[in-house]
Amino acid sequence: MGKVYLKIAAVYFTLGVLMGITMGIIQDYRFASIHAHTNLLGWVSMALFGIIYHLYPAAAKSKLAKTQFWLHNIGLPLMTGAIVFEVVTGSLASLPVAIAGSVAVVLGVILFMINIFKYVGKES
Repeated sequence: MGKVYLKIAAVYFTLGVLMGITMGIIQDYRFASIHAHTNLLGWVSMALFGIIYHLYPAAAKSKLAKTQFWLHNIGLPLMTGAIVFEVVTGSLASLPVAIAGSVAVVLGVILFMINIFKYVGKES
């Protein structure tokens, strides 16, 4: 499980860097919040999840980790995609999708926290 998190973290990192460079080149920073969410929730958080799950394989094998993985990796693209739509169109029509994606990410983070308290510090 840790390796999968790390590989997807690398994808988010690449997307975040490309987004940042593009914004800088064209001098249009409307997507700065998407850039920040992609880097923090995508690259940094996913990499940390991957490292932690590598160090604590019992936590990585849990149903909590698998559920967290899907909540995070469905929620983050939904949230950022909806925010892109809002920025481009100026419409709040995608707000329910942004909220749903955000709630999925939050639930995933809560599951991660529970998983850490359950398995970290215990013998594997």
